[in-house]
Amino acid sequence: MTKAFSVQKMILCSLFAALIAVGAFIKIPVPVVPFTLQFLFTTLAGMFLGARNGAASVILYLILGLAGLPIFAQGGGPGYVLVPSFGYLIGFAAGTWITGKMTEYWPSPNLKQLLAANFFGLMAVYAIGMAYYYIICNYVLGTPIAFWPLFLYCFLLAVPGDLLICVVCAILGQRLLPQVRRFIK
Repeated sequence: MTKAFSVQKMILCSLFAALIAVGAFIKIPVPVVPFTLQFLFTTLAGMFLGARNGAASVILYLILGLAGLPIFAQGGGPGYVLVPSFGYLIGFAAGTWITGKMTEYWPSPNLKQLLAANFFGLMAVYAIGMAYYYIICNYVLGTPIAFWPLFLYCFLLAVPGDLLICVVCAILGQRLLPQVRRFIK
């Protein structure tokens, strides 16, 4: 086996996919898009596993959910692509990759660098999630949503919690990343 596909990395990707699934069931009720802890685990996956393996863990989670396992915040199955909030799940893969890529760039990232990586990952999640929500509602489902309600419900109400998660992940990353990097080689 090559280093890129070591058993250790496959286990860690699977572990993070399971953690993301668990995070989907830890919900704080917010109108329209539920606030879950999925972003916590996708961000940690990017920081600890790197861009490629972190994104692989999110993609594994997506494949399992689309295959029919009810591991998304509102169920699962192939029809879930028509749920307007599915774009945030796609955004998790992109955000995880961005966070991982930025974290890989620095040999020993400090708190500011980890915060920057987390914030850029968060921006990708919201950009993709909101665009998908708008397109699905307005052009596929025939339930139009204007920009202001989209911005209010899909960004303003949810982003404060995710900003806090970015800070928590950066603090955890600063403390744990050196040990994790020694363990994962």
